[in-house]
Amino acid sequence: MFQSPYPSIEIPELSVYDYLFGSLEDDDLDRVALIDPGSGAETTYRRLRDQVDAFAGALSARGAEVGTVIAVLCPNVPAFATVFHGILRLGAIATTVNSLYTAEEIQKQLEDSGARWLVTVSPLLAPAVAAAAAVGIPDDRIVVLDGAEGHPDLRTLLAEGRTPPPVSFDPATHVAVLPYSSGTTGIPKGVMLSHRNLVANVHQCRVSIRLDRDDRVLAVLPFFHIYGMTVLLNLALRQRASLVTMPRFDLVEFLRLIQTYHCTFLFIAPPIAVALAKHPVVDDFDISSVHSVFSGAAPLDGETAEAAGRRINARIFQGYGMSELSPVSHAIPPERGDMPVSSVGVLLPNVDAKLVDPETGAELETHGDDGLTVPGELWVRGPNVMLGYLGRADATAETLDDDGFLHTGDIAVHHADGWFAIVDRLKELIKYKGYQIAPAELEALLLSHPKIMDAAVIGVLDDDRQEIPKAFVVARPDSELTADEVISFVAEHVAPHKKVRRVEFIDAVPKSTAGKILRKDLRARENA
Repeated sequence: MFQSPYPSIEIPELSVYDYLFGSLEDDDLDRVALIDPGSGAETTYRRLRDQVDAFAGALSARGAEVGTVIAVLCPNVPAFATVFHGILRLGAIATTVNSLYTAEEIQKQLEDSGARWLVTVSPLLAPAVAAAAAVGIPDDRIVVLDGAEGHPDLRTLLAEGRTPPPVSFDPATHVAVLPYSSGTTGIPKGVMLSHRNLVANVHQCRVSIRLDRDDRVLAVLPFFHIYGMTVLLNLALRQRASLVTMPRFDLVEFLRLIQTYHCTFLFIAPPIAVALAKHPVVDDFDISSVHSVFSGAAPLDGETAEAAGRRINARIFQGYGMSELSPVSHAIPPERGDMPVSSVGVLLPNVDAKLVDPETGAELETHGDDGLTVPGELWVRGPNVMLGYLGRADATAETLDDDGFLHTGDIAVHHADGWFAIVDRLKELIKYKGYQIAPAELEALLLSHPKIMDAAVIGVLDDDRQEIPKAFVVARPDSELTADEVISFVAEHVAPHKKVRRVEFIDAVPKSTAGKILRKDLRARENA
């Protein structure tokens, strides 16, 4: 077993609200917490705390209580922090929804999570209302932050100035958030993360990710994603830094905001690192204020990372995590020494890990002449490990063992100097620009097409070395089905990042005697 090089730290036994806002000191209150580039408005920590309290009070007055599930369908705007933390302040549960989801996808999450409220913004109101209606959420429980006729709005709710009620729950067992993850296989499942999970992970990250109160962070990663939720929103708030919100990514706007607001610390996914390393428009902006860039959500190759760092004269770090880990378990520390940037760094405080042979179950600990172990599946244990999957005891048992280790489905190696590197994927998930795509979800959709007899989906690399979904389709005889038809059909039903981007027609999908799709055979076919 491998242990963190950091000494153990004491995890505060607090709710997320008490951890982030109960610790505010007098000289924190008038610091700027959030900046809205659209209006130039700034929200101080004092005002943010007051808004969080008022929103929790307004929800309580309308019947929401400890344990009520409230869906949040909202891009990165300052109000996200108010409603998200207002929900947690009340002891309710926030299930964050991808802003790109279709009405069908929103409906599935509302149904599975048991959401009784929905918070959104007017540009997303049409799919939100359609999904809410399908699951019986009435209009007066659809909060439209910027206002829409027939729905409560944030300004009105906050103006009531209600005091939130006293609440009591165990931070270690009470669910705070329900993000959705596909785990290692299958369709998305609700990941039950407790208040302690979220508090622990921010507390752990403070040791390894050196963000401080003088930093100004560009919030480009979506807050609805666990990476943006913990490492951007919650870590920045705990460190009393300032967040510049960005509702959607556009490279020119991204660079302009860095230049305008003198952003110093960036949290990104690999495609942004590629742009920083290679895109000519980067030279048109002064982004010299940036001193650190942390990449996560998907593997970043060392060559691209080094090129990006040299070009913008900033330190590039990488980490590893997954929703089930709240999400961070590994990070390259600032004092990385000779640690390769292609690695995911070292274990955070209070985290243990194993590497296990997927075939034999044997633990792998011996280092070779090159300092590396042989590759094995990464298992992780710590206070940031999820409680389990909502309503899925079977999936929880497959992922969490009796010793508390979470089986990540990723293949890693460990170096004698203490760092890890991810080298392969045991799990079936496709990672497109940091977003998870479950092949099973796309396969189920494809099979609903009347001209498709069978289908399988795997991840393949495009010309930019990004993983994309490719469908192998068995068409009905004489159907004259085309690849464009398949691509258009899928695009009508899923968020843009889930779109099938390549199609190959085959005579039969290779399967085991038990009926399991043999993806390795499809990958071999792809690489032949």
